[in-house]
Amino acid sequence: MANTKTVTAKKTTKKTATTKKAVAKKAPAKKKVAKKSAVNKVPQKIANNKSKIAPYKSKKNEKYMSAAMKRHFVSVLLLWKEHLIDEMQKTFDHLKTKGETYADPVDRASQEEEFAFELRTRDRERKLISKIAVSLEKIKQDDYGWCDACGDEIGIKRLEARPTATHCIDCKTLDEIKERQLNG
Repeated sequence: MANTKTVTAKKTTKKTATTKKAVAKKAPAKKKVAKKSAVNKVPQKIANNKSKIAPYKSKKNEKYMSAAMKRHFVSVLLLWKEHLIDEMQKTFDHLKTKGETYADPVDRASQEEEFAFELRTRDRERKLISKIAVSLEKIKQDDYGWCDACGDEIGIKRLEARPTATHCIDCKTLDEIKERQLNG
């Protein structure tokens, strides 16, 4: 009878240990689920901020330039374009309201220099808006994300850094070396 109690106690201990292991295994799973839901909330919060869109995180075995990637870059490009247009409107309003003429030539020169700087910046942004339009058109034609020179993938990280990129890093590096040799 003592042996039966010992065997029963060992079985109970094993069951308890097994149950504790099962509970221990389930607890981290719940934490992982909680982390995933917290992670899912972050990009939405960033996207709703209208100032940033979270970088694209490709899924395992995802095809390059999948529909999800294209949607991401369309939203990035459109947000960027909207921001640039807002900045152009602010500059226009600023030039319109601050267009006073000063009696002092130094004040007038400072104002004209400020306006010239703003206009140069907006001119660069105008050119960038046309590049954004070209990139959006490339997405529609399924040519976005591929190097114009060699036809290889440009890469997600490069496109995140410069969504209007048309060359892979290797071709762009070669172009810059050639440019330095010609101008240097």
